[in-house]
Amino acid sequence: MKIVPVITAVFVTAALYLLIFERDRLFEFAQESAPSAQEATEAETAEVADTDMDSAEEEVSQVVRVVALASEAQTIENAVVVRGRTEAARQVMVAAETAGLVISEPLRKGAQITVGDTMCQLDPGTRLVSLAEAEARLVEAQGRIPEAEAAVAEADARIAEAEINLNAAVRLSEDGFASETRVISAEAALEAAQAGRQRAVTGLASADAGIQAAEAGVAAAQREIDRLAIKAPFSGLLETDSAELGSLMQPGSPCATIIQLDPIKLVGFVPEDKVTQVELGALAGARLTDDSQVRGTVTFISRSADPVTRTFRVEVEVPNTDLAIRDGQTADILIASAGRTAHLVPQSALTLDDNGALGVRIIDDESKAQFMEVTALRDTTEGIWLGDLPDKVNIITVGQEYVVDGVLVEPTFSEAEG
Repeated sequence: MKIVPVITAVFVTAALYLLIFERDRLFEFAQESAPSAQEATEAETAEVADTDMDSAEEEVSQVVRVVALASEAQTIENAVVVRGRTEAARQVMVAAETAGLVISEPLRKGAQITVGDTMCQLDPGTRLVSLAEAEARLVEAQGRIPEAEAAVAEADARIAEAEINLNAAVRLSEDGFASETRVISAEAALEAAQAGRQRAVTGLASADAGIQAAEAGVAAAQREIDRLAIKAPFSGLLETDSAELGSLMQPGSPCATIIQLDPIKLVGFVPEDKVTQVELGALAGARLTDDSQVRGTVTFISRSADPVTRTFRVEVEVPNTDLAIRDGQTADILIASAGRTAHLVPQSALTLDDNGALGVRIIDDESKAQFMEVTALRDTTEGIWLGDLPDKVNIITVGQEYVVDGVLVEPTFSEAEG
């Protein structure tokens, strides 16, 4: 006999007995076990309260605590930074103007040269003889002047005599004491005297022209002799050795290269969007590769851009009395420009938006975070100067990376940097 069917039959029988014979007691027991309606209402109210509390806690949890800086704009001196080089104020290759052999000892590169010093001396050859011949021709031409002047004076006397004879002939002819032929002859004599004077004046002019030609010959011969001494056009340093003794120089042959380093120029190329910030006479400074610093003023701003880089050449003149600055050194040039307002903030306050733009996050009037794009003007040890911000602004310095635009923030303000 199996036990499971027997147990099942016993439970079924007990259940039927309770439903049929003990139904009233069973209902009373069920009513006592169920919660009252009031208790159900109170339970629902408690559940709603718990839900509201959770919502409040969730809203409080959405407010992000940050550290902010209440910044006020300050006026700073603006500057344009360019990378450039040093350049000699002057550099020229001095060349020969005439042919000849070098008869002077060469000067070695690096030598100090003063304006007017002879760097190369050429053999004069027959040039002194040519000068003497030109001077002799000048003396000869000058000797013709008295003779030509005397001829003019003699012609003037003949004209005066012819005029007197003509007047006398005319008067005698009017009184009947002279014939008409005499008057005509006197007139012809006067015309001949005037023609003679014209020839004498022409001879005098020819003598003057001869003197001028002779003087030009003397000047040309003297100039040719002067070209034999090749002299320094300005004070400076020799960059190359001068021509060697015995070298044959032709017109255009180099004698030596000379450079002037005092003052020296700083040359930089300014982008076209910043060239309007640079003015003539503006103060400028530079740091060289050996960490030395120099100061000067802007002396030139190009009006024509480089066709390749679209930048403009700017020159700064710097004193260099000790010649410590060399030609061609690299220089970081800082050119002062008109001041502008900016905010000094820690570099850590900078952030990027989704498009990669540089900026900071500020706190607006509704205590919400907002991204603002900025322009970095100058980097210093105290922080970075930023432009394109309102005059007064609250800048998030800690926590800006954990908020986005529109998020409520609870700021703790720090002191502004000086």
